[in-house]
This record gives sequence, C-alpha cells and structure tokens, in this order.
Amino acid sequence: MGDLFAPQHLILILLIVLLMFGGKKIPELMRGLGKGIREFKDAKDNVKKEIEGHVNDEPSSTKND
Repeated sequence: MGDLFAPQHLILILLIVLLMFGGKKIPELMRGLGKGIREFKDAKDNVKKEIEGHVNDEPSSTKND
C-alpha cells in the first residue's frame, strides 16, 4: 500500500471538498473546525491540570499524623 497522505491524494481530497461545499462555504467550515480543535485542546489542558492537581495533592492527604 502507498502513502495515504501522498500529495496526489491530498489534491484529490481538496478538489472533492471544493466541489461538494463550494468556495463560499469552505471558510465557514474551517472556522468551525478551528473552534472545535481549540475547544478540544482547552478541555484536554483542563483535564491534564486537574489530574496533575490530584496527583500532587494525594501524597499530602495520605500522610499519617
């Protein structure tokens, strides 16, 4: 099997997208995609901070006095 993301494949995919949605809809689609990626990244960062916070708090809460 060849490379899935070979230049000729990407060009074909872009042409199909252009034909399906037209030139006017593509900026709207990309804006929506950018917002979705940004929200996913923010959620991922929040979960990472929460997990790190719990990991850092855990040893101090398990100490025996």
